[in-house]
Amino acid sequence: MRNDIHLDQLSTLELLKLQTQAIQELRKRNIVRTKNNPIGDYAEWLVAHTFKLTLVNNSTSGFDAFEFDTNGHQRKIQIKARRITSESPSRQLSAIRNLGANDFDELYALIFDEDFELLEAYAIPHHIIQEYAKHNKHTNSHILHLKGTLLRDSRIKDISASLQKEHQSA
Repeated sequence: MRNDIHLDQLSTLELLKLQTQAIQELRKRNIVRTKNNPIGDYAEWLVAHTFKLTLVNNSTSGFDAFEFDTNGHQRKIQIKARRITSESPSRQLSAIRNLGANDFDELYALIFDEDFELLEAYAIPHHIIQEYAKHNKHTNSHILHLKGTLLRDSRIKDISASLQKEHQSA
């Protein structure tokens, strides 16, 4: 990162405008696809780019990317990311909608620190998510925490190393 930028010398409005410019540049580079918090879009780009997946349209429900296996079967991938900070250390992923519909084959879950460094990433088969996710009546969705017994389950795959090279060069 450049050392000649002194963010502490910018006004609040200048900082907000800088964020807008950064998001616009990330969109031009096809790293993010929306104007929302960039961590979700960035995670989708990183996973798709690393594993040569095809990202689907933002309005597609239930999965974010796909690939065809050697038998020509389409594998659908849901991608979730969480950025943890000292103020918000929760490892809860965003809501998983319609889990029972089997809209995806695997969930790729990525954890970043507050400086957007990739800490961990896992590929979790759909049937395992059904075992660990808890239904939330209020949001009518399933909630999954990326910790504890889930991470010790031998059926999930750590994909952190596969993503690190691409992440470091992004």
